Amino acid sequence: MLLSRSPAASCKLLAPSRRTRLLTPCPRAGATEAALLPGGLRAESLPRHVAVVMDGNARWARARGLPSAAGHEAGRRALEETVRLSRAWGVRALTAFAFSHENWSRPKAEVDFLMALFERVIHDSVAEFLREGIRLRVIGDSSRLPVSLQKIAREAEEATRTNSSSQLDLTLAISYSGRRDIVQACRKLAQKVQGELLRPEDIDDLLFAEELETSPAGEFPYPDLLIRTSGELRLSNFLLWQSAYSELCFTDTLWPDFGEADYLEALASFQSRDRRFGVRKL
Repeated sequence: MLLSRSPAASCKLLAPSRRTRLLTPCPRAGATEAALLPGGLRAESLPRHVAVVMDGNARWARARGLPSAAGHEAGRRALEETVRLSRAWGVRALTAFAFSHENWSRPKAEVDFLMALFERVIHDSVAEFLREGIRLRVIGDSSRLPVSLQKIAREAEEATRTNSSSQLDLTLAISYSGRRDIVQACRKLAQKVQGELLRPEDIDDLLFAEELETSPAGEFPYPDLLIRTSGELRLSNFLLWQSAYSELCFTDTLWPDFGEADYLEALASFQSRDRRFGVRKL
């Protein structure tokens, strides 16, 4: 799921369709320079953390008579644009589902290409991340990744971890499984109980969340908005615990075609919703 558009892309599921292209200068909180916030969006109610399931690269390529590699390259460009817009508009965290645990069953040539693409993109982006104030993390079962990719990911994380001008926390989920994330959190807690470092009755939501892979990702571990492209209406094992109260947005747009108008529509949809978190508002 790395990084043909239907006639009209829209966010489905509890979301009215809203579009606007008007750009109005608006300072971003904590930023040293002004950003362009699209008209109709309110800075104070933007999602702090956006997660994206980047789906549809292969279909995009097939529709154009191209190999799947071309779709993944186009998907990379769409991710770069989404990162740029997130930073410019004041979104504080972006988590992108780049490769799932189940994706290992794809043809070896495609998997090998994706691993090389991830390595190249991370390696080539570090200088820009440092310049633009972006912190990078890579989550997932790293033991299955090529050693060279593991090394590049560790070095990039270390280089950007103390980015003093951080304006965006970017997390790439590679070889990631939401179920595996939950299972490994259970195992860690069980080991602490077995070692008498923790009592079973002490375990609560907060302690459990601390053992998830997203726990050190920054101050916004839970996505406020989760977007899935390509018309599929499921989470596909992505951030299962973390997205318990996320607003969901589904669009028919294939990921390589996902651009400013689509992102803007998703954000406008998010701002139109009444988030109650189970509490009745009088």
